[in-house]
Amino acid sequence: MNQKINFGNYIDGAWIEKSSEKSSDIFDKYSGEILTTVTMANDEMIEKSLVSSTKGFIELRSWSAGKRSEFLYKLRDALKAREDEAVDLIIREAGKPRSYAESEVQRCLTTIEASAVEAKRMTGEMVPIDFDHGTGKTAFTKRFPIGPVLCITPFNFPLNLVLHKVAPALACGCSVIVKPAPQAPLSSLFLASLIEEVGYPSGVANFVNCSIDQAEKLVKDDRIKMISFTGSEKVGWHIKSICKTKKVALELGGNAAVVVDEGVDLKAISKKVTTGAFLYAGQICISTQRILVHKNILNDFKKLLIKDIESLNVGDPKEKMVSVGPVIDSTNLKRLKDWCAEAVKSGAVALTGGDVLNEKQNIFKPTLFENAKSPLKIVDEEVFGPIAILDSFSSFDEAINMVNDSKFGLQVGVYTDSISNMKRCHDELEVAGVIMNDIPGFRMDTMPYGGIKMSGFGREGVKYTMEEMTEPRLIVY
Repeated sequence: MNQKINFGNYIDGAWIEKSSEKSSDIFDKYSGEILTTVTMANDEMIEKSLVSSTKGFIELRSWSAGKRSEFLYKLRDALKAREDEAVDLIIREAGKPRSYAESEVQRCLTTIEASAVEAKRMTGEMVPIDFDHGTGKTAFTKRFPIGPVLCITPFNFPLNLVLHKVAPALACGCSVIVKPAPQAPLSSLFLASLIEEVGYPSGVANFVNCSIDQAEKLVKDDRIKMISFTGSEKVGWHIKSICKTKKVALELGGNAAVVVDEGVDLKAISKKVTTGAFLYAGQICISTQRILVHKNILNDFKKLLIKDIESLNVGDPKEKMVSVGPVIDSTNLKRLKDWCAEAVKSGAVALTGGDVLNEKQNIFKPTLFENAKSPLKIVDEEVFGPIAILDSFSSFDEAINMVNDSKFGLQVGVYTDSISNMKRCHDELEVAGVIMNDIPGFRMDTMPYGGIKMSGFGREGVKYTMEEMTEPRLIVY
């Protein structure tokens, strides 16, 4: 691994690598090679991060908007100078296909730059009170940073989803404590090295590799003013239940649907849906999991879909043409195998795939099921793997009901040429984002992104994250 990166804990502006007896090996997700060993934080280090973060917040909140913006541009430039290194880390520790890892790093640059821009645009609002007993008075709000933010991040976007929390926090004046994903912490620590390189003051950003129990202590500690979590619904809602009166933002999972209506370009849509379902082995919160197709075009679309799925390049994520690599670990490989077995036992039919391709390298075959119905896990839960289900509808009313028949509500993709159907989707679909004539996996880093129902609480997207991390204060005179 590159010697410029320290693989310890970055606390109070310094690297602490060997003050704990506990450590964790980080593996190349395809080859199984040990990339490095990461030191785990002890309780003393956790306490030090809290003290440091409080100190860092006091300094950062005093900075001008211009200075916060200037440092973020420096951070963007530092990443730009080392982007090849970042791509390599993401491929190896997260098993992400090369082209998708390259895309992630480009998105990281966008996320940082957007935060630099928004740092100078953050504003409150004029409040109209010049009437009745407010006659002659003026009122407006100004937004103030809330305080230290605990950022708990997932493995699947090990750099950009960290930056979705860290960059807006630095833009609005909040210090952060980052708990990276244990399966893929190296990209987070790479970011810490960049933050150190550009000269942020000590305490502004702390990075700790810690246990679940230690993370819960951080969640409950009164010095933490907000928790921003991206991960599973089970963990996310547990965090909300124990964080007392703190602000919390939860970006959780889903079982995203795509609706394919009559009168659309089936060949082009099949290729897009295939990518949306199986890119990065389906390990994306808004991967296409439920494919709902009008019954009149079902057979034609099914043939195209099977052909496109079976033409996917599966294997080593370091190879440029590969789009489907390994799942994150053997535990999840076994889970996918068990969920497929359950589906087959209940009468579902695997049109392609359905089993492990390479157990040693944790690769599962891209899989498409039909005749899969609730309460099967591949229907009701978030698969987070290369498995999709194909179903049909007879009317657009039925399609809307099928999409809404889920405990999740993240995003949906809808292919239709009907303006009236588009309007109905916006009005009636129980999701936070409706993506017209595209897959549910569409995301820009500046748009409001999040979920309803079990899919989350609050919104990400640079401007919207900054709103979550600040509070309006009113003045009347």
